[in-house]
Amino acid sequence: MTKMRITLLIFLSGAFILAGCTKEKNTAKSMEQLYKENGVPVKVDTVVKKTMSNTYTSHAVLSGIKESTASAKLADEVDKIYFAVGDVVDKDAVVVSFPKDNPAAQYNQARVAFEHAEATMKRMKNLYENGGISLQDFENADTQYKVAKANWQSVQQTVNVKAPIRGTITQINVQESDNVHPGDELFTISQTNRLKAKIWVAEKQIADIQKGASAVASWSGQSIMGRVAQVDMSLDQNSQSFGVVVEFDNGAGKIRSGVNAEIKINSRNSIQAIFINRKNILKQGDEDVVFVATNGAAQKRPVELGRMIGLEVEVLSGLEEGEALITKGQLLLADGAKIRLVN
Repeated sequence: MTKMRITLLIFLSGAFILAGCTKEKNTAKSMEQLYKENGVPVKVDTVVKKTMSNTYTSHAVLSGIKESTASAKLADEVDKIYFAVGDVVDKDAVVVSFPKDNPAAQYNQARVAFEHAEATMKRMKNLYENGGISLQDFENADTQYKVAKANWQSVQQTVNVKAPIRGTITQINVQESDNVHPGDELFTISQTNRLKAKIWVAEKQIADIQKGASAVASWSGQSIMGRVAQVDMSLDQNSQSFGVVVEFDNGAGKIRSGVNAEIKINSRNSIQAIFINRKNILKQGDEDVVFVATNGAAQKRPVELGRMIGLEVEVLSGLEEGEALITKGQLLLADGAKIRLVN
């Protein structure tokens, strides 16, 4: 008896599922039939030309107007760090030092060789001025002195790593007693009273950006003003765009170097053209298309797009003023589909 009940329950469950599927299928068919008979419900907007304030928006990393990173020149252990992040240092101030007894540095050998060459050069100079040696002998001693001096300076720079520019230490990558290798970055110094960023602008928009145009950089609720300092004259083949350098005043230190900020550049001219919201543009294969309402039917139109300002996109061709652009229901449409306008 129990076995028969289980079989009956399975049969009834299958019947209910089949009935549900059949009902959904009938409903879908009736919806398609309804659209076919009465038209797909859509909303439209009249295509008009708009006057847009031409603002180009991008994101880029801000860096100091001058920025330099010092790297290790030998493998050794960091002996001493003399400054901290945020300190202002002069050019050639020693920031990081390494032990002087490292055999690879040959610190003492270079110092002794320099001191010996210097003493010899001075002695030979005195002899030459008194007629005791030839000019050739003096020049040989002077050459050896200059070579020894250059080697000594190079060794000093290897052991005592100096600030390459005057500025603020924005990053220190090591700690005392850390082991480093040649090429490892030790610290970065930036001049952050002014910041700069390089952005990339598409070919269709580069004509709107001119050197000297005003700009603003925003990050974490803070904004600083600036201007376009450079506009490349040739297209970068890798990015297929033009490079634009923008510089900003940051005397108050509102924004830190290295952050990813929003950059807005204002064109000197406004644009009057057909602009539509980019949500009304559909991508079909390699084409950008829109739908317009014509005599109760949807007509698919390939469009050529231009500049983008905020959420609005310029339509260079494919739409004319006064046409009815379908703005709701276009995802249900095909070319020539019957439509019904709704409020």
